[in-house]
Amino acid sequence: MSAHELDTLKLGEYLAEHIPDFAGPLTTEKFAGGQSNPTFKLSAGGRDYVLRRKPPGELLKSAHAVDREFRVISALRDTDVPVPRAYVLCEDESVIGSMFYVMEYLEGRILWDPTLPEAHDNAERAAIFDSMNATMAALHNVDVDAVGLSDYGRPGNYFERQLSRWTKQYRASETKTIPAMERLMEYLPANMPADDGRVSLVHGDYRLDNLMFHPTEPHAIALLDWELSTLGNPLADLANQCMAWMLPGDGSVAGMAGVDRKSLGIPTDEEYIARYCERTGREGIDNWNFYIVFSMFRLAAILQGVLKRAEQGNASSPEARARGALVEPLADLANSLID
Repeated sequence: MSAHELDTLKLGEYLAEHIPDFAGPLTTEKFAGGQSNPTFKLSAGGRDYVLRRKPPGELLKSAHAVDREFRVISALRDTDVPVPRAYVLCEDESVIGSMFYVMEYLEGRILWDPTLPEAHDNAERAAIFDSMNATMAALHNVDVDAVGLSDYGRPGNYFERQLSRWTKQYRASETKTIPAMERLMEYLPANMPADDGRVSLVHGDYRLDNLMFHPTEPHAIALLDWELSTLGNPLADLANQCMAWMLPGDGSVAGMAGVDRKSLGIPTDEEYIARYCERTGREGIDNWNFYIVFSMFRLAAILQGVLKRAEQGNASSPEARARGALVEPLADLANSLID
């Protein structure tokens, strides 16, 4: 059975045992998103749920950690960070062929384009950006000891660890030599800022389309896709979001390069960063360029993994090859920032 199908009989029996009030014939439908971990809408007995699974097949070590996703959304349930309710984690691969978890299904909007063409006016756009900013600040203000996540990441310089991790992941999924990536792997360790000692819960892929917004109101009701979350430096999330906006709007990672943000009511990077600093008690940020270059390298390494999975035939989405083609242009853009 492929990553796109589920054994509804076996799964239905398992969920009836593990989720209160789960009953009735089960139907499933795969969501179009969820590049890395295939994600499904489940319907049974008039109620809906969401299932996220590891893809079947051979996978990179430490990738697709759905058990970590389950742990973190469970821990955040009573905080200011909006998350769906987590129901059950199944580590028994015999049920559907890989580990999975089931959470609450929420009715809301996923907004893919940061220029927000679906917004009614500039005030709504501004409010959506402010909610995105407030949600990130709430995440970084969580007391990790109080929610039981003090062991959720390793100690030491977060960016050193991340650089080591993504360099290894990139090497493991490399399909050809890309000179611009080689240069980034030399530049980043040589220009690493000193660790400022700040540790917070980091989402790891904080961006517009990993937030779900209320169906009609401009505020976030859920932060989704926690696969890359860990303890670390909160600037990684902030830089990741701002980096994405530097990309062109016509790629498969929608950015805002060349967009007149003021005419749309969208804050500049400087305004967005200043508001975040207010909410998290920061006076400012040094070495910002390093964090942006690092974010581009990391995204390129992730997209290289998507390309490798496409070549092996177990990518979760048919757009995987197109996304893989972005590795080189992204590395070139990062190099232009160094220069």
